[in-house]
Amino acid sequence: MIRMASVEQALELILQHGEANLAAVETVPLEKAEGRVLAAPVVAAISQPPAAVSAMDGYAVRFSDMKVGHRLRIKGESSAGHPYDNAIDPGEAVRIFTGAHVPPGADHILIQEDARREGEVVEVAAAQTAPGSIRRKGRDFNAGDELVPAGHRITAGAIALIAAGNVPAVDVRVAPRIGVLANGDELVAPGSSLKAGEIVNSVAPAVMSLIRQWGAEPVDLGVASDAEADVRKRIAEPCDILLTIGGASVGDHDVVRAAFAKEGFEGIFEKVAVKPGKPTWFSSRGGQLVLGLPGNPAAAMVTSRLFLKPLIEARIAALRAPAALMMAHAQSALPATGGREEYLRAVVTLERDGHANVRPADDQDSSLISPFLSANALIHRLPRAPEAAAGDLVEVIWL
Repeated sequence: MIRMASVEQALELILQHGEANLAAVETVPLEKAEGRVLAAPVVAAISQPPAAVSAMDGYAVRFSDMKVGHRLRIKGESSAGHPYDNAIDPGEAVRIFTGAHVPPGADHILIQEDARREGEVVEVAAAQTAPGSIRRKGRDFNAGDELVPAGHRITAGAIALIAAGNVPAVDVRVAPRIGVLANGDELVAPGSSLKAGEIVNSVAPAVMSLIRQWGAEPVDLGVASDAEADVRKRIAEPCDILLTIGGASVGDHDVVRAAFAKEGFEGIFEKVAVKPGKPTWFSSRGGQLVLGLPGNPAAAMVTSRLFLKPLIEARIAALRAPAALMMAHAQSALPATGGREEYLRAVVTLERDGHANVRPADDQDSSLISPFLSANALIHRLPRAPEAAAGDLVEVIWL
């Protein structure tokens, strides 16, 4: 077991164990697939559009007939859902509407603004420079094309694309069950009448919200007292991942890691060289994983972003986008760092000219929750980084 992992080491180990224990696959109807992660690529069953269609209202014609003043006989009409199936010959036209199939023989749409109609005859009223206004068959995609790759998280846009490909259901990864266990004799539920020494359990509800956003199913295991037996009893709930909050430091009342060890979980790393979040730990028992977060709210929220999100993505084989990093100009000086990576809660603002500024919260104490109300990013500081002056470029990670 690694006693003190770097952020990079911790993330690598989390991804390795997550990817080695992929979630199962299930088939769901498309209307229930939003937010799920594809376990297999989606392949189009049809082409889109399924035939050449008109992009404008007008007349389907042969471009060779497009001489100003030339008159064409109108043979029929083609509208969306009601195609004109016969071919058109030279000197003929078919009235057509946007989205309608283009009849055989036509290679151009004479838009109605460029036409003059008299009864069943249409005259070319304006010069036509090149064949146009026809959307070819398969312009968007062809039957057999891969529409959405495996690992893609399904959005409304993906649903529209899959539906257009005439695919009614998709194979997705089963959402992992993540048991969330808070620890501490002092914790009480929101709305409680606080007694001396008690505090509200604010972190667990926030983390469960993040778990839902990131594609997993949170399971509330409640609040365990500072007793190993209570912790061991609560983690008997069948879950793919166990997430603990608090109880992971070295005090006399920090019993969580010891309780997991007695249940057969083997340590992978014990701490992480990160600020806030040093007490973060990681263990496994077969395919079941446990990620321990610090009890301080800021530390728990930051380490959730750094480690829990990638762990969920690894378990469901979600495509991992490149790190959401950018450079921004610090709006205040930043002190030199110690031996740990630091992540400062901050607000990034973009000027109209694209200039990015970032202002760290005035108070970065790990017990504070209020900075997360406005924070949209974390300032990333490497270990032993020198002081950064106001105006210097610093690296930020979008929340």
